[in-house]
Amino acid sequence: MIRLCAIDELDDMSSKGFHNQRGHIFVVRKGEQVYAYENNCPHYSINLEWQPDQFLDAEHRLIQCANHGAQFLIETGECIAGPCVGEYLTALACEVRDGVVYLL
Repeated sequence: MIRLCAIDELDDMSSKGFHNQRGHIFVVRKGEQVYAYENNCPHYSINLEWQPDQFLDAEHRLIQCANHGAQFLIETGECIAGPCVGEYLTALACEVRDGVVYLL
């Protein structure tokens, strides 16, 4: 189990990137739920963000690849728009325990 951050460090509908022994990953907070993914676009195998910790679209409703504009559902990582429709981000198991987000 890898400690990522306190849940209070993530605003609702925000994201944060990390680099650790599991590689480049990011998390998205939606309410009290946190979702974790490999930071890797399935279309071109590149990192998703242009700016640190900015993985969401302007409305903070979808994960968005800054390079191709591909958009992914926060809950499942499924691409619903862009060049890789139907493909998925690689989900990683995580949990919030005692106010801390852990990668399992």
